[in-house]
Amino acid sequence: MFSSKRSAFWIAILVLIGFACLVPGVAAAQKLVLTGSSTIAPLVGEFARRFESLNQGVRVDVQTGGSSRGMNDTRNKIANIGMVSRAMKANESDLHAFTIALDGVGIILHINNPVTSLSKQQVIDIYSGKITNWQAVGGKNARITVVNKAEGRSTLELFLAYFGMKNSAIKPHIIIGDNQQGIKTIAGNVNAIGYVSIGAAEHAAGYRVPIKLIALDGHEASVANVRNGSFPLSRPLNLITASIPQGLTKDFITFSRSQQVHDLIEAQYFVPVSDD
Repeated sequence: MFSSKRSAFWIAILVLIGFACLVPGVAAAQKLVLTGSSTIAPLVGEFARRFESLNQGVRVDVQTGGSSRGMNDTRNKIANIGMVSRAMKANESDLHAFTIALDGVGIILHINNPVTSLSKQQVIDIYSGKITNWQAVGGKNARITVVNKAEGRSTLELFLAYFGMKNSAIKPHIIIGDNQQGIKTIAGNVNAIGYVSIGAAEHAAGYRVPIKLIALDGHEASVANVRNGSFPLSRPLNLITASIPQGLTKDFITFSRSQQVHDLIEAQYFVPVSDD
């Protein structure tokens, strides 16, 4: 008798759990998973903390891994929202994109490198191995250490598109993943050259990390020039979904595009966009 009652009890519990998982708005709907761009992730992490504080019982899990991961996880419904730090492509029309901020990609050097500007052709020649010494571009007599981004990073895609290069033509000495790894690498090597998010670079420089952004073809790499549209290597920072957002997903995207987070965007040296 006792065994029969106990079995009936656990069957009832399992039925209730199953019912809860099937009903919209119960338990599972209180968690969001976002994956993707390492440029966007720190910013969205700040959004998440504020959103959670305003919505009791909600958890927002933000994971990095690159824009390609965000794209794939969203399509495969592993993530509710993907983070993609570039404009959407024609073959990605199945996805829905929502711009939360603007950013640029800038060339960074160690702060003690005397070079302050490079032309588009000079960057191409450095990354293709035609120029190997800083003396050739007005620097010291020292070998250039070329730092490149790993495959799957939207920063790499934007860099290649702007400079008209194929990744196979680049001759890197070091391959890095996220922006912080790139900044750390340049900060530790006075002869290195790399490219990262302008927002991430200005943020790091503000904390006295020994790096600097340099001008590209006479255009200063700065948040101000991203804002006014004069810097050529600029991009939107997007949140993406596999379908039209509903429920908690919609609420978070709306929040991320509102004036409630403009202070967080500016604190990380990105450019806010007007909410709809």
